[in-house]
Amino acid sequence: MSAKFGPAGNSLSFSKMGYKHSLQVPEYIEKLGLDAFEYQCGRGVNIGLEKAEQLGALAKEKNITLSLHAPYYISMSSVEEEKRLNSVNYILASAKAVNAMGGNRIIVHTGSCGKIPRETALDLAIDTMKIALKALDENGLSHIRICPETMGKINQLGTLHEVLELCKLDERLLPCIDFGHLNARTLGGLKTYSDFENIFNSIENELGISRLKEFHSHFSKIEYTTGGEKKHLTFDDNIFGPNFEPVMELTAKKQCSPIFICESDGTQAEDALIMKNYYKELL
Repeated sequence: MSAKFGPAGNSLSFSKMGYKHSLQVPEYIEKLGLDAFEYQCGRGVNIGLEKAEQLGALAKEKNITLSLHAPYYISMSSVEEEKRLNSVNYILASAKAVNAMGGNRIIVHTGSCGKIPRETALDLAIDTMKIALKALDENGLSHIRICPETMGKINQLGTLHEVLELCKLDERLLPCIDFGHLNARTLGGLKTYSDFENIFNSIENELGISRLKEFHSHFSKIEYTTGGEKKHLTFDDNIFGPNFEPVMELTAKKQCSPIFICESDGTQAEDALIMKNYYKELL
């Protein structure tokens, strides 16, 4: 097993190469030499199950692994019970869609802390996650992995520690380590090789070797301000970082096989290929 690489949604090159609709995505991904794709449902799960099955069949033919980003407005840590229960419904809809695609990972934002203490927000998110896991079980979707994501804004729930605490609930939960987000929320805290190594070690120490081997990841360079994340950049940026090379080196060294999804601004497929090529040189 080795790491897989692909974009979040379509790069600008998708339409420039003459592609027009989502069922052409597998052909596009294969042509670029990539092997993963994250379907974007940030604004709602709007893909029908029939179309999801068609996309999945085309991806399977080309050995492309599909994952799905659940709606951005999920708030597992909301103080309003109705919002938390609605979030469970969005997670369930996302799980049904990715299952139809033949994928088994949904990526979830856990919410913000608002005006409540971080510990309270985390407790609420843990409670919501328990309900979400039960909902998956009751709908025959217990094989779907929920991947809570590390977040880029300081007031959001989603430090590395918070994500790992959530994942301790159940072996099925996989951390989505967004290195750009972690760098942004620590105001440029990912600089040295050991900064990155600490993340890998934390996953192994807190969740065990098997989940370190198969974690999910987002990667992009991200501009930040005093509040954390401001906007996604491309690999051409030389100011904000983080650098992808230490992540690839650690992935190869520790023999991990995560899925790396690139979220660069408009060049996500091309930048995913830069990561993949560097990683392959290390093997």
